[in-house]
Amino acid sequence: MADKSLNEIRSTFLKYFEKNDHKIVESSNLVPNNDPTLMFANSGMVQFKNVFTGLEKRDYVRATTSQKCVRAGGKHNDLENVGYTPRHHTFFEMLGNFSFGDYFKEQAIDYAWNLITKDFGIDKNRLYVTVFHEDDEAFNFWKKIAGFSDDRIIRISTSDNFWSMGETGPCGPCSEIFYDHGDHLKGGLPGTPEEDGDRFIEIWNLVFMQYEQVSKDERINLPKPSVDTGMGLERIAALLQGTYDNYETDHFKKIIQSTSDIVKQKPDQKNLSSFRVIADHLRASSFLIAEGVLPSNEGRGYVLRRIMRRGMRHSHMLGSKKPIFANLFNTLLEEMSASYPELTRAESLIKETLKMEEEKFLVLLDRGIKILNEEISKIDKVLPGDVAFKLYETYGFPIDLTEDILKSKSLKFDKDRFGELMRESIELARKNWKGSGDSAVEKIWFGIKEKIGPTEFLGYENDQAQGIVKCLLKNHKEVSVLNKDDEGMIVLNQTPFYAESGGQVGDKGVIVKDDFKFEVTDVQKKLGDLFVHYGKVVSGSIKLDQDVELKIDVNRRNDTRAYHSATHLLHESLRRVLGDHVTQKGSLVEPERLRFDFSHMKPISNEEIGKIENYVNEMVQKKSEVKTRIMTPKEAVENGALALFGEKYGDEVRVLSMGEEGEKYFSTELCGGTHVKNTGDIGKFKIISQSSIAAGVRRIEALRDKQLEEYLENKEKQLNLSSEKNDEIIKDLSDQITNLGGKPSLDESDQKVLIKNLTKQLETLSVNSILKDKSKNITNDQTVNNVNIRFQKISDLPPKELRKLVDHGKKDLGEGIIVVFASKDEKVGLAVGVTDKLTEKYDAVTFVKVGSEIIGGKGGGGRKDFAQAGGQDSTKIDDAFESIKKLI
Repeated sequence: MADKSLNEIRSTFLKYFEKNDHKIVESSNLVPNNDPTLMFANSGMVQFKNVFTGLEKRDYVRATTSQKCVRAGGKHNDLENVGYTPRHHTFFEMLGNFSFGDYFKEQAIDYAWNLITKDFGIDKNRLYVTVFHEDDEAFNFWKKIAGFSDDRIIRISTSDNFWSMGETGPCGPCSEIFYDHGDHLKGGLPGTPEEDGDRFIEIWNLVFMQYEQVSKDERINLPKPSVDTGMGLERIAALLQGTYDNYETDHFKKIIQSTSDIVKQKPDQKNLSSFRVIADHLRASSFLIAEGVLPSNEGRGYVLRRIMRRGMRHSHMLGSKKPIFANLFNTLLEEMSASYPELTRAESLIKETLKMEEEKFLVLLDRGIKILNEEISKIDKVLPGDVAFKLYETYGFPIDLTEDILKSKSLKFDKDRFGELMRESIELARKNWKGSGDSAVEKIWFGIKEKIGPTEFLGYENDQAQGIVKCLLKNHKEVSVLNKDDEGMIVLNQTPFYAESGGQVGDKGVIVKDDFKFEVTDVQKKLGDLFVHYGKVVSGSIKLDQDVELKIDVNRRNDTRAYHSATHLLHESLRRVLGDHVTQKGSLVEPERLRFDFSHMKPISNEEIGKIENYVNEMVQKKSEVKTRIMTPKEAVENGALALFGEKYGDEVRVLSMGEEGEKYFSTELCGGTHVKNTGDIGKFKIISQSSIAAGVRRIEALRDKQLEEYLENKEKQLNLSSEKNDEIIKDLSDQITNLGGKPSLDESDQKVLIKNLTKQLETLSVNSILKDKSKNITNDQTVNNVNIRFQKISDLPPKELRKLVDHGKKDLGEGIIVVFASKDEKVGLAVGVTDKLTEKYDAVTFVKVGSEIIGGKGGGGRKDFAQAGGQDSTKIDDAFESIKKLI
């Protein structure tokens, strides 16, 4: 298979096991959602951990994968070796086949032997295997299947051949397959002092999972013995392409060649490690960003930043003064997008993040290196901690980069003094901090954050995950346990729960483990990135450092993020209809509705509301993908992004774009909230109310999808019930009036008073009934020559009610002209109102005279702010209104 590409080798492996009844399972995320002890997925079995332990059932008992893996932080950290050896990587793919209680050692060895020697065509005379020294079964199966002599099967007594995922969890003996690359390379057989050379290379590890390590001292048998294997794709590709060096495979050669073309330098022995670092770190960075991990100073984001900056420093060492990673990504996309479509989906996000981080880092690097070199010229062997701290605190120069540069010059820095200054800085921040509410209560979060660090948010990609309990609180005091019926707070190392910010409410859901259940009623952020889960223990109890499962209320989250995305579309729609003066003054995004406050001096007309709704619904109907990009706040605003009220922004911001309009987007805003993947997920949108909440600030409330349907259904029912009730009351009053006539029990004067009162009640109810009937009461607000006009026509309404309608219209519009027609029994009434400021320019009397003539009246009369007239022809009402409009 020497002519096979890395992509073809991956495919051959997966198809081989598919042919042998294994289900091809997609790679899981690099950020594990089922193991909070891991920073990143570091092997193929991570996604199957709960299957191996019997906690989870799948509809298959055999699986095969090519799993994305990263080893660059925590226990499994290969970062410092990358670039300086032929096989170390931060990102790599692990090929694997798995048996969940189905086949065991004999068949696993048989599958491996046949694939390697037949399908891959590897010379069996160059193969050796190791087994755990106590595993006689595996030893005998290798003799039987491969026909190996005893000296080709090496017993290893160390933990190298007893695999475990961590201090606890699935474990068992393993058998490793080695390939002899030839005596021209240094190195000895496994188990010998020379085993670390390049001659004998492990290519595949077969783990026979027999046990679960429950604690340090207790190991139990698994319910069913299982198999977990792992073969590095890059290693087997190197072997099959005739080399022992992973960076000499077709895949890495293409990335290295692209780097060479961009930096205009060819790889040689002096600079080869830099080309390797760039190729490897490009892969790791791109895949991590594709999963929503963004460069930061904490947690996984910090590891990503270290990877990116290490790679970018090496491009700088190759003489590049401009960003190259965003351009290099095109080669990676071409190489790997067919197998990993997430690279295509996140292309814009990856490129923006790479470009922004590299631009910022190059400025920082030039400045920092200049200062560092000046300081190095003053010292002998140790850089003072004060200098390292100043570089970090004042210039933002990462301490690990300072250490890396010093190491290359055989120098060190005073770590103790640096640590002392860091602690002083934290204490100063604590003293100067001003919180809200009870300062004694709020200040506890400083100690907690200093002790446990920030919470990592996984909720952009996941709605459930596992986490480790780092802090428990009851009555705002730290405790070691929460018991049944306790109300309290839980802080974990990571969470999929969104904490309230930017107007979006916090998630609800549950935190569970065995019989423990904690109902999360709210999530709040403390000190920017400490997520605090509020709620109550409904069963069991929980202690510190236990791992738990976190499950958000998915339906509630889906509704909330749909309303958040709808808010973005509403904001832009308001600006397009009302003008660029519209800016957000506040918002509330809940799973049941949205509320949006904005700057605007007057009520929004019905016509304007219709236009706003049409804009939003048009974007919903386009069903376009919602794009996420990363920029600095300044770059984002320069590119047309709107900053949202109430959101605090750091060095990098998430920029949300939605609603495609050719090459542009309908809406682009800075936002850290959760959003739909596609605008179609928002559903039909409608504004249900508007009001004034302060001078120059208006509030809109809106509904979407299911909530909108329910609202409209309920409203129709209420209208029908109200109409039926009114009809009943009107009939009852009419009967009372009829029955009172000539009633001997009342004298004539009392009878007249009672009839007058009942008649008045009847008229009021009749008027209200007519006004609520949309078929009889038609209102249309519009703007002519920058003047708001309300045109209202009502049937079956007595003309004497017109004055009230004009006064109501003035109040509703704030500023404008109100034109109302009422028709009943072949008679038409017309009334016009002009608000005070407009009477200098417009006269209500002029309007009614023109209108009256058209509907067959005699002109009417009144004042500049109110005039009234009558007529005989209701068919001419629309013509009369159009004539009045022309005068405006």
